[in-house]
Amino acid sequence: MKVLIVEDQERLGHFLKQGLSESRYTVSWVRSCAEANDAMAETTFDVIVLDLGLPDGDGLDLLRTWRRGGFTEPVLILSARDTVEDRIKGLDIGADDYLPKPFSLEELQARVRSLVRRQAAVKNAVLEHNGVELDLLSHTVRLEGKPIELTNREYALLEVFMHNQGRILPRTLIAEKIWSSHYDVDTNLLDVYMSRLRNKLETASGRTLFKTVRGVGYQLL
Repeated sequence: MKVLIVEDQERLGHFLKQGLSESRYTVSWVRSCAEANDAMAETTFDVIVLDLGLPDGDGLDLLRTWRRGGFTEPVLILSARDTVEDRIKGLDIGADDYLPKPFSLEELQARVRSLVRRQAAVKNAVLEHNGVELDLLSHTVRLEGKPIELTNREYALLEVFMHNQGRILPRTLIAEKIWSSHYDVDTNLLDVYMSRLRNKLETASGRTLFKTVRGVGYQLL
């Protein structure tokens, strides 16, 4: 699952990115309305964590523009504006949740999990293929019923394949799904993560689970 944080405060932005990364989300962090729009144009996100007081505009105006443009993914507002009227306004404009500052990391993580569960209500919470089980809610992976420990990036990589079982996925598409932009990815970086993922899953299963399609990308068999 990919999360976009829109927060201009340096310290808070680092705090949010680290906290959500520890929950095995692939996290991108931007600091302005313009950077948020650029990020949204480059790739898709599953949850947006949006501050309202941004240096180049108001987060509510940004959210209003997104909703008018057809963006339907869940948005969690973070704001020091904590009156009842402020919350009602944010929810009416299109926010899915509203968390006033200051807040605890545990509550933020719980609210993001709640938004993810709502998303999962319209799709399977557990993806299964060829003995591999990926739980979208608990962010865990099992192989033939046994737990497999994956890093955040390895988990995100496997999730892309589990959503596209049997499809040959181009390298650029895979990179776009697990990094904020495929332009930021070193040519060999994807191969490194694929090697690690294959080593963990194929060694444990004793069979080939992924196919390298030379000049194109990879395929989950």
